[in-house]
Parts: sequence; C-alpha cells; structure tokens
Amino acid sequence: MQFMLAGEARTNGLAVEQTYLYTCQDNGIPRKGATTEMVMLLDTHQHLLYRNQLQYAWTHTLPELAGQEFTVQHYQDLTVNKDVAATLFMEVDADDYQRETRFVSKLAGDPENRIVGIIASCRPEEDAGFDAWLEECAGLPVVGFRRILHEAPDDVSHSVTFRSNLKKIGAMNKVFDLVYRADQLDVAYECVAACDGIRFVLDHCGVPDIAGGEIEQWKAKVARLATLPHLNAKLSGVLAYCAPGQSNREAIKPYVDHVIECFGSDRLVWGSDWPVVNRGSDLPSWIDIFRSLISDLSPSEQEAVCNGNAQRIYGVAINA
Repeated sequence: MQFMLAGEARTNGLAVEQTYLYTCQDNGIPRKGATTEMVMLLDTHQHLLYRNQLQYAWTHTLPELAGQEFTVQHYQDLTVNKDVAATLFMEVDADDYQRETRFVSKLAGDPENRIVGIIASCRPEEDAGFDAWLEECAGLPVVGFRRILHEAPDDVSHSVTFRSNLKKIGAMNKVFDLVYRADQLDVAYECVAACDGIRFVLDHCGVPDIAGGEIEQWKAKVARLATLPHLNAKLSGVLAYCAPGQSNREAIKPYVDHVIECFGSDRLVWGSDWPVVNRGSDLPSWIDIFRSLISDLSPSEQEAVCNGNAQRIYGVAINA
C-alpha cells in the first residue's frame, strides 16, 4: 500500500512545498520510497543514558534499556537522513537528577551535539532546595522542567506547595512538561487549571491504554484538557503503550488523530521518546510513522508541528 505525504523543505530560508512517496509494509511501518528533503524536526523528548556518569535504577527491569548506553552519537547515527535539526534533552529520572542536568549542560555546550535546550527534573512538592535549584538552572540551558507524575500518588500535584512552585517556574518563563496516566487526566486538568500563568505540555498524548483497547474515556478527558489554552500536547511515546507485537501505525492512529483534532496544529509538538520508544518499535520507524500521521496537514501546519511550535513554546531556535 502506498500513500502520499505532503510537506515543506527549505531552500535559502524559504519554504518549498514538496510531496513524499511512502510504501506501507505489512507491519504498518511506512518506508520512504522517494528521496527528498522533508520538514525539519525539533525533537522535544530526547533521553540520553550515560551509565559511566549516572545511575538509572528504573531501567534495570526493562530488557530494551537495561545495562545499555544511549548517547548523543547513538542518536545521531539513528537519525542520519531523518532531517532532525536539533533536540531538547528530556530528563530521564536519573537517581541524581541535578547531576544529570549539569552533565547534559556540558553536552549542550558542544554545537555538534545539536542539543538546544534541556527539560530538567525538579521536585515542586518540596520547598527545601527548590528555589536554589531554579536559580542554578537559570544559568544553564534549561528551557523547562518535568516531574514524573504517572508513578506518583495523585495528591502530589494537588498540594499547595506543588502548585505554588509551578508558578515560580512560570514566572521564569519556563515550560512544565506533564506526564500522567490516562486514568489520572482529571488530576492533570485540575493542576493545569489551577496554574494559568505557565505554559504546559502534556507528554505522550496523555499515556493512553492502547494495549488494553480503552479509548472513549481517554478521548473525553483529552478533549476536556484541550479546552485549557495554556496546555499544549506532545505527539510522543505512544508506540510503547501498544500490545506486544502490535506497535504500528494502525494501532496508534486513532489516538494521534484525536490529539491532533483536539489541540490543533498550533498546540502540538513532536518527541521521539528515544530510547524508551525501543520498547515498542525503534526511532527511525517512529519518525516515518509520525510523518505519515500528519500527512493530511497543510505544509504550514506540518512545519508548525515538526518544529515551529516547539521553538515558540520552549523559546529555542534551530537552523532548519
């Protein structure tokens, strides 16, 4: 099966509309059938694991990640000819998250690594040391923050301390990335609604239960979240939520389509979620699938989703 993908390339800074031919193989992963330039991607969700520098206890039970290094060089090898202009490093819940941010800041200092910003971990539920951490991050290439919430009790983000500290992030003009499970999306709504002075990004399409086949409750909650104008959504992570052997375009399409419909092309960003994407697929395949899923958007809309919105929301710039 073949399908056409419309998009833009850039020539001397001007957007040029082009068309790309893909062949959809039996496993539902589109393969590029024509060689041409595509819209440049800004990856807003690049994880890196340097085990000689940091510890990542949560990876020990995951065969796709356990004991392995996932470095900038590995990422760049996987994205050769994939038109990834730059990345934002996303915190990986390292055992020492502050050391992680300091280490990746050094990587970002090398332009060859193409890391244009860092989304650092933080603990808004704790007053102790929070202001000092924000002050330190102000001197680093940190463009946003995240706190893992899909593995935390719901009341963590309900606290006055948590929301007060989120507002401090907003006062710094930084973004806060949210990661909640599908069954927690009402909690996410309450948190975002209570903090209207900050730009939020909902990671991984709200972590839908694709493997379990549940979609209707998730759809309703995502639609409700999209009514909050200061919340954006990230097209990322969904291949990891499919049933084993079912991580393909057809499985995730209804979920991605709904997020696009609810948030619109001006409030969406893309993220690789590499190397966690390896739990269901691989990075090159996810890039191809993503491009096919946004093929019905206009060239300018594709440009926005692929890189323009991320530049605006996170306050970074790329050379596309």
